[in-house]
Amino acid sequence: MNLFQSELWILVSFAAAGFQTVRFLLQKVLSTALLTPTGATFARFVYSAPIIVVAMAGYVKVSGAQVAFPSVDFWAYAVMGGLAQVLATICVVTLFKTRNFAVGITFKKTEVILSVAVGLILLGEGVSLAAFGAIALGLVGVLLLSKPPDVAGWGLGQMWNKGVALGLSAGALFAVSAVSYRGASLEIAVADPIVRAGVTLGAVTTMQMIGMGMWLWWQDRAQISAVWRVRRVAVWIGLLSLGGSFCWFLAFTLQTAAYVKAVGQVELVLSLLVSILFFSERVSWRELTGIAVLCTSIVLLILVT
Repeated sequence: MNLFQSELWILVSFAAAGFQTVRFLLQKVLSTALLTPTGATFARFVYSAPIIVVAMAGYVKVSGAQVAFPSVDFWAYAVMGGLAQVLATICVVTLFKTRNFAVGITFKKTEVILSVAVGLILLGEGVSLAAFGAIALGLVGVLLLSKPPDVAGWGLGQMWNKGVALGLSAGALFAVSAVSYRGASLEIAVADPIVRAGVTLGAVTTMQMIGMGMWLWWQDRAQISAVWRVRRVAVWIGLLSLGGSFCWFLAFTLQTAAYVKAVGQVELVLSLLVSILFFSERVSWRELTGIAVLCTSIVLLILVT
């Protein structure tokens, strides 16, 4: 990896976090007023998949890159990552109805810690003993965030709630998707990271669009019409999703998923600003402490890995 690429993954990770924060903002607005969590998730893919496929076809033609038909391993990683991402996104959008925006995003960001374990299992990317210490500190932050404001005790039964289950599920599923996408991009034998990221993203989003479209046609056909009716807002979800996803995928081709997601924690700060400025939501001192502890653990994780 040359010097430019070693710095590029950091820049695109920051960009991805910015795109994703605004996209989740719009998804929260739609999911609480106009669409179901599944419909809001479908909007993300239906307004982005056609664009990335056309754009990458043009880029490959102009650049003259030779792209062979992806291997079986590529499709295995792509399917696993795509399915995990769909389920994780539904969990996050549902979570917005149970906890506020900043805390919901923070629960979802446990993916950074969980991606270390998933990376070890799927790709053999291990961590040091010091990294496990940072992970343990992160769990303290999660516990601080998991206690609802109206609960007086600190027992496990009192802390566990629907918001915690959704948040941790989203984190685990996003971790699986991130590591899977990195695995898929590494299966494409092309030197250009833009081609590797774009081909992987195009394949995944197309499968997600088709799969979710079939599911909604079978289970909730009205949501397909609803997604079209809110197209003036939903198209921005698709475009922001496209920008964010491409940045994530590009970063995954250049660096391990755990490092990429760790840098992407700048989204925590952005989501807190969104929570206060756009939704006029109050964040308690306990929740701020939990966010601070979790952010500290992630910074330490970057330093020791």
